[in-house]
Amino acid sequence: MISMPKDLPDDPVLLKQLLEQMLRERKSDKGKIVHLEEENALLRQRLFGRKSEQAADAATPQLALFNEAESIAAPVSEESEEEVVTPIKRRGKRKLLPAELPRIEVIHELPEHQLTCVCGCRKHAIGEEVSEQLEIVPMQIRVIKHVRKVYGCRDCETAPVTAGKPAQLIEKSMASPSVLAMLLTTKYVDGLPLHRFEKVLGRHGIDIPRQTLARWVIQCGEHFQPLLNLMRDGLLGSRVIHCDETRVQVLKEPDREPSSQSWMWVQTGGPPDKPVILFDYTTSRAQEVPSRLLEGYRGYLMTDDYPGYNALGAQAGVERLGCWTHARRKFVEAQKVQPKGKTGRADIALNLISKLYGIETAYKEKSDELRKKSRQDLSCHVMEQLREWLRKTLPYVTTQTALGKAVTYLANNWEKLKRYVEEGYLPIDNNAAERAIRPFVIGRKNWLFSDTPKGAKASAQLYSLVETAKANGHEPYAWLLHALERLPMAISVEDYEALLPWNCSPASPR
Repeated sequence: MISMPKDLPDDPVLLKQLLEQMLRERKSDKGKIVHLEEENALLRQRLFGRKSEQAADAATPQLALFNEAESIAAPVSEESEEEVVTPIKRRGKRKLLPAELPRIEVIHELPEHQLTCVCGCRKHAIGEEVSEQLEIVPMQIRVIKHVRKVYGCRDCETAPVTAGKPAQLIEKSMASPSVLAMLLTTKYVDGLPLHRFEKVLGRHGIDIPRQTLARWVIQCGEHFQPLLNLMRDGLLGSRVIHCDETRVQVLKEPDREPSSQSWMWVQTGGPPDKPVILFDYTTSRAQEVPSRLLEGYRGYLMTDDYPGYNALGAQAGVERLGCWTHARRKFVEAQKVQPKGKTGRADIALNLISKLYGIETAYKEKSDELRKKSRQDLSCHVMEQLREWLRKTLPYVTTQTALGKAVTYLANNWEKLKRYVEEGYLPIDNNAAERAIRPFVIGRKNWLFSDTPKGAKASAQLYSLVETAKANGHEPYAWLLHALERLPMAISVEDYEALLPWNCSPASPR
């Protein structure tokens, strides 16, 4: 109900203008209230609800095929009887322990007094039962003592000659390749901050301050730079590159406050048999950064809708792709603030997007040619339905609501979103980049920030190495040890290429 002012103008035109203004203000206030209520509901869900996107609507998982939105909210009849079945807990089948692990056989035999049968004959082994038990040997620390013999001539004054020793990655350091590999693995794979690794060594009576550990990390990153250069060459040869970025805090940035935000960028691509994941640290999120990182690239670029990628996407030979996962998340949020038990516009959009993902799942293992044909025959038809729904819905939503934000995102990014059907090898979303950047985000929760720009750059270098090693099927410690032992002897490009994760087969750690 609109409250009317006491003194109304007599002029009908002024009276009409006043009423129209009051209606506009009321509509604006109502929109703000709806927006605040949706924000409150989404915040409560993020704090107390399930984290999975599929949990937003269990009846319409992302990969559910061809379920119509109208069937989602179909009420169950109160008169129908449901048989309650108590689930039976079944024991899962234990996975076999890896065959490459070393094995120690322990033979168990009957004691001598049980080897005589009741009939008086001696029992003989007719079979055996085998079971395996995992054993972990605690970290063993030992010292490698290098003794270099010095030779001289007794009959003349020729200068003595000292026996040489293998080249070291960090000269005059007590750190062997195994120590460095363990240090890098615990920090960049297991997310263990340096001060905790310092305490681990301290429990074994080894006193190495974290400042020394940090210096070793930075030096390792510098020595690995030739490999990173070769990995970037491989990345720039990709047909598709995924990009994403996340915040990182560096305390001692020159001319910046400790609370300032810097950025860690991730790019992933490469041939299917030579995947590459690269991290880069910058103080800026400006669009010159991805343009510099991917300078000279020609191919498809998959990102979210962050405008910082627009300059790169506008370059000749670069084709932008949109991420359907980001589009879907907007509608998931809109679905969360719908009245419970009711089907809304968000359900219809989610159902159509689920069909697109269902087609991708059905043809995931097929060839690029068959996948392209399925997209042209099936996905394009679904997108036509979604496009028509978008055209009809757009005029009736406002950008203040969660649904309005989702619809606007879909409309603004439509041209990029629909392009994945052009080829069978193109991705439907940017999940590859999000998966690649997740280990860094998890590690950041433990170490919180980097102390210096050199440390942040080293983190980018070493995350690139361990994540690329993992993507190529290597156990990170084994590959790091393999590379660290051979890096000091590497001289030519061929030497460095032999150490790339897709060109070597390091032995599993024992």
